[in-house]
Amino acid sequence: MAHHRLFVALHPPPAIRAAIRAVQGGIAGARWQTDEQLHCTLRFLGEQNGQVAEDIAVALSGLHHPAIEARLEGLGCFAHKGRADSLWVGIGPISELRALHDKVDRLLRAAGIAPDPRAYRPHITTARLPRSLAVPEAAAAQLPAPPALAFRFTEVRLYESLLGRDGARYAPVLRLPLGPDAAL
Repeated sequence: MAHHRLFVALHPPPAIRAAIRAVQGGIAGARWQTDEQLHCTLRFLGEQNGQVAEDIAVALSGLHHPAIEARLEGLGCFAHKGRADSLWVGIGPISELRALHDKVDRLLRAAGIAPDPRAYRPHITTARLPRSLAVPEAAAAQLPAPPALAFRFTEVRLYESLLGRDGARYAPVLRLPLGPDAAL
């Protein structure tokens, strides 16, 4: 049976992706995310078989949520033992994005997906840093952040991550509009 590596995410508009791409750089050897790879994950689902993947799509099709007025909120990094693993741009308002994350989690229960046990921190990964680079967390914190631009998320996407020689390519499987008339 075919397996699909899935995640649910918000796709930022072109101007926001351009602002993020404009500050990528400053660490030789980093794997900078391409324009198509920039997204704000709501829920990583991992490898799922074909039937569960279909159940996930059906469950998510019940999503109704207003569009989210968001903003970029500085640069950060995930680190392990003082060494940066990845760089990201924060997204706010956290409370609104967390409410959408929780709603997605509730819908996914219908497909047999347990709720995410980790605290949700909305962000857009901008680079992955190989261990061999050994970038100190403090050095990553000094990189320039994009401006605190405001924008709107207008759809949720279910993506399949397709791994290839050049890294991951993200193919939208399902697009779910967020709208002003959607019920909370």
